[in-house]
Amino acid sequence: MNFGVLKTAFSSDKSLLQSIKNIFGFYPNNLFLYKLAFLHKSSSQENSRGIRIDNERLEYLGDAVLDCIIADYLFRKFPYKDEGFLTEMRSKIVSRSQLIRLAQKIGMDNLIRIDTSSGNAYRSFAGDAFEALIGAIYLDRGYKFTKKILLKRIIEVHLDIDQLENLEINYKSKLIELAQREKKQLRFLVVEEVGTGYRKQYIVDAEIEDKVIARGQDYSIKGAEQNAAEKAYHALVDPPVA
Repeated sequence: MNFGVLKTAFSSDKSLLQSIKNIFGFYPNNLFLYKLAFLHKSSSQENSRGIRIDNERLEYLGDAVLDCIIADYLFRKFPYKDEGFLTEMRSKIVSRSQLIRLAQKIGMDNLIRIDTSSGNAYRSFAGDAFEALIGAIYLDRGYKFTKKILLKRIIEVHLDIDQLENLEINYKSKLIELAQREKKQLRFLVVEEVGTGYRKQYIVDAEIEDKVIARGQDYSIKGAEQNAAEKAYHALVDPPVA
């Protein structure tokens, strides 16, 4: 007898159960964890103790589990690469933009409960939910099962590791190396904050020897620094022809 089918048939959440089965190939034991993983803070709910619940705690846990699994995967896949290479590759895989793309590729972004009625721009909600989902699977099925699902159903299917290896994304590190090589002082300075709430963005200047080389803008200071660093790096290495 197929108990998975029976669970789906008699569950009020059969649509969510079936979606998880279709995407990841298994039925949850504790469906509440998965419902929580897909609950964005804009749609947070109050429990019986008066505490508002959403997916942020699961996101925190999933972030740590994801880092561990990817670190182990890369360590085994590239046995002769040094720590710097492994760290950069891990950063590429677990970057917010990459997690958003993965969430969209597997279709889990359609399962997220999010309140858009206020018009707020929730730029990273799919990536956050992806991490929260990893946390949910870990609590529901354990580390080994989570590792198997993440690698076999997501990473090895939806990521081109060879292409990712040649992708240059850490322009901040490149710019720091360039400035150090030329013995020049580099700093990133937050010069302005625009918008409020979830629409708030940071404007950052990349300065070398107190001269503004480029300006970046993003929903996080880190993202704005990377944006400014990319522009500054290209301005210095590939200046426009006069």
